[in-house]
Amino acid sequence: MALGDSTTVGVGDPLNGSTTDLSGAGARPGQGWRGWASLLADSLGSTHRVTFSNHATSGATVSVVARDQLPETGDVPIDIASLIVGVNDTMRSTFDAGHIRDCLQYTAEQLTARGALLLTVRFHDHGQVFGLPKWLRRPLWQRIEQVNTVYDDLHTKFGGIRLDMADYPEVYRRDFWSVDRLHPGERGHRQLARSFADELAARGLRIDVPPDLECAGQAPSKWADAVWMVKEGVPWLGRRASDLTPWAARMAVSQFRPPANAGVQRIEA
Repeated sequence: MALGDSTTVGVGDPLNGSTTDLSGAGARPGQGWRGWASLLADSLGSTHRVTFSNHATSGATVSVVARDQLPETGDVPIDIASLIVGVNDTMRSTFDAGHIRDCLQYTAEQLTARGALLLTVRFHDHGQVFGLPKWLRRPLWQRIEQVNTVYDDLHTKFGGIRLDMADYPEVYRRDFWSVDRLHPGERGHRQLARSFADELAARGLRIDVPPDLECAGQAPSKWADAVWMVKEGVPWLGRRASDLTPWAARMAVSQFRPPANAGVQRIEA
């Protein structure tokens, strides 16, 4: 079972492996996308009889996963379940670390109660990949770290396999990402699938054919980057400006504002 957001849908890894265009594909798995979860399932299928269900949806938050995706999985036993979500929550003014914790804890409890080995991640610094200015990157990273803390707690309580994305230097290379820099490209999806497969193999799960790291498509060119920024990037920033940017600006100002008692000397009697 795979639950999560657009990364688990497979956005950034077109089924034909030959384009860096993110337009024209659907919000559900298989609607133009392949992705790391499908690559991992195919690899497991080289050795085992595998039933693979991907319930991820583009734009999903932790609430969507707990409320909508989890019930879709039914009540059958599960061997492996991925739970990778939370980045969309960090980009909203309604961000609530306590709510994120509650939703992820509940979802993890339900999956592991059915026998699932959890696959999770610890997120990297997305702001560094985006090339955001420091005033916006710093508060976003603080939110991501709060989500990471929840995943730390999940790993301590429920075990499973957790990939720390910051441990992979290639995460900060341009060719790891699709044209939008938010979703892994083909190389990134293949690396995620391979890393999870390696961890499963280290636990004794036989995998005859691990996910291939050889890419069929090409990494986005500078021209593709520029075109995407004009067509998609600037409009996206405009949509987010009314939500995330005011909060980030307030956070940036608060970090540089001197304490209320700065410059006041205490006089001892």
